[in-house]
Amino acid sequence: MQRFVRTALVAALATAALAAQAQELVIATVNNGHMIEMQKLTPEFEKANPGVKLKWVTLEEGVLRQRVTTDIATKGGQFDVMTIGLYEAPIWSRKGWLKPIATDAAYDVDDLLPAIREGLSYEGKLYAAPFYAESSMLMYRKDLADKAGVQLGDQPTWEQVKAFAAKVHDPKAGVYGMCLRGKPGWGDNMALITTMVNTWGGQWFDMAWKPQLESKPWKDAITFYVDLMKQYGPPGASANSFNENLALFNEGKCAQWVDATIAASFISDPKQSKVADKVAFAQAPTAVTPKGANWLWSWNLAIPSSSTKADAAQKFIRWATSKDYVNLVAKTHGWHAVPTGTRKSTYANPEFQKVAVFAAAEKKAIDSANPNDSTLAKSPYVGVQYAAIPEFQAIGVGVGQQMSAALAGRSTVDQALKTSQTLAEREMKKAGYYK
Repeated sequence: MQRFVRTALVAALATAALAAQAQELVIATVNNGHMIEMQKLTPEFEKANPGVKLKWVTLEEGVLRQRVTTDIATKGGQFDVMTIGLYEAPIWSRKGWLKPIATDAAYDVDDLLPAIREGLSYEGKLYAAPFYAESSMLMYRKDLADKAGVQLGDQPTWEQVKAFAAKVHDPKAGVYGMCLRGKPGWGDNMALITTMVNTWGGQWFDMAWKPQLESKPWKDAITFYVDLMKQYGPPGASANSFNENLALFNEGKCAQWVDATIAASFISDPKQSKVADKVAFAQAPTAVTPKGANWLWSWNLAIPSSSTKADAAQKFIRWATSKDYVNLVAKTHGWHAVPTGTRKSTYANPEFQKVAVFAAAEKKAIDSANPNDSTLAKSPYVGVQYAAIPEFQAIGVGVGQQMSAALAGRSTVDQALKTSQTLAEREMKKAGYYK
């Protein structure tokens, strides 16, 4: 009996010692579906890594950005793993704020889609690992196109989609010719609008960092956007962003919609969409040039330089962004639920192809986006639907408000662009880009 008690005591002490030694990784992430699913799979990681415990801090996107930016800039050390966007990755890696991601043969870094891998690399090293990624594309009602005798092709022009909108716009029947983002924000309406400006041949800044908001491409793109939405958009479009347009499309109220490729899995799901069997996909529309016509975004896991638990953080990131993780989600919830946009192997998988009717169009959009060459004239910045400089957030928010006002009829296009140019110049001068 005494021997049994001693053995049990030794075992208990050993377990307590192991628990005491276990490292707690604090992970900051965004409160969207794919990340919530990752948290639910925490026991799978902890079982395979008994010396590591995961502590999640889940925040809304705006709050997440604020918290992680403050923490990393002040070297606060509050988080060991951060969820960051494609916008932050090049800025923070250049500043030395992130540790390089340590990959091995099993991780297969060459399996990452080139556009995403390039966007997360600095001087040849990966500084954040992609969890899921997206581009933008045209999603439309094939039944309405067929009825109207319209063929949009694989990469239509904005003029073609406007003509389609004119033919099928029928507000009395509850169908609007075009749904697009109008809600102000650098990641809301400006994500779409920047791609429109790009394809009209415009840019945010020239090579001297001078804002270009009163240039002809900006005027042409914004005039087209405002006219299109005033004629064929839903009422109150200036308040709509991704979620509002998704709801409209799923209800059968949008003839077409240009937005994030991630939407394709929702509008083609009969559990969510009333028109799931009537949708088709094409590349984002073009105007003067195909350059920068579709955006590029990813949510990624990164390690701040201030983390003292880098080894454990590397293990977690390799696990959460691996081929094995994709397979784990597929096994647990089915292939329709896997995070997309990051790995060639996902798109090559026959089981994924069966459920993802949008897969080919999504991958083509992501592959074609180039953050280092997204404008017709040469630009000094990295990014497709944003400029990867710290000042861009304030500029993007301010310009977004002006574009939303023009769409709502509270301002003319010319006045909105003039005000935008003034505020952009003020921010760039204040930051010391030029006098």
